[in-house]
Amino acid sequence: MVLLQSGPPSWRQLAQGAVLAAGPGAALSHRSAGFAHGLVATPAPEMVVSVPLERTPGTRPGLVVRRRRSMPPAAGALRCVDVADTVLDLVADARREDEVVGLLCDAARSGVPRPLLLSTLARRPVLRHRRMVADLLGDADARVESPLELRFDRDVEYAHGLPRSSAQVRERVGAGWIRADRRYRELGVRVELDGRLAHDGRADADAWRDNVVRVESGDITLRYRWRHVVTSPCAIASQLAAALSRRGWRGAPRRCGVTCGL
Repeated sequence: MVLLQSGPPSWRQLAQGAVLAAGPGAALSHRSAGFAHGLVATPAPEMVVSVPLERTPGTRPGLVVRRRRSMPPAAGALRCVDVADTVLDLVADARREDEVVGLLCDAARSGVPRPLLLSTLARRPVLRHRRMVADLLGDADARVESPLELRFDRDVEYAHGLPRSSAQVRERVGAGWIRADRRYRELGVRVELDGRLAHDGRADADAWRDNVVRVESGDITLRYRWRHVVTSPCAIASQLAAALSRRGWRGAPRRCGVTCGL
């Protein structure tokens, strides 16, 4: 590849050079392909390419080569592993469950079809986090749209035996449409989950919306941030159970373990 320009090469030009340097059958993959597909906001510091197992390209600075027993489909002017396999490659590299959920949510927001991911998963029987991916993609209710929602469902609601809420409930309130992250419809309790790490101007709008909901429907809204759900799920369960009980729930929360604060 000959670069005919005076300025520094673009990321795409460097990526093209990496694929060419890796030789026949090579394709951009993992985080580099994720950046090319718009799945991740920033590329890896090194270009990552995949090649068939029988090939062993020489080492080059700034190039990471993944040799694969079964090469996934790849195409494009900038030859990349296809988007569904790229999502699963990124999942396999993820170290934490929250990363897995975040990747799948980002893929959904980017327009990667769930059936395509499921069919791709089916032909990859060996994959790190495979069971979790299958569970999330197979959730017919499509409840989880963020790692925070997964933690709430698992660590607050399910772990403490609370009623199962409805998720992503959209309805008209006041002059517009709103959506509740979680709603206990028959009990008049809503839960809003805010994963933002910093406060911003939305807080005033959220408070106003909560007031409108209380006036029009009589529902109460409980709001929890990331640090609440991650560090104090038992305390949230206790508060939520109290709110549900005051609204008519006849059940009782259970302790999630020997150290549970309930």
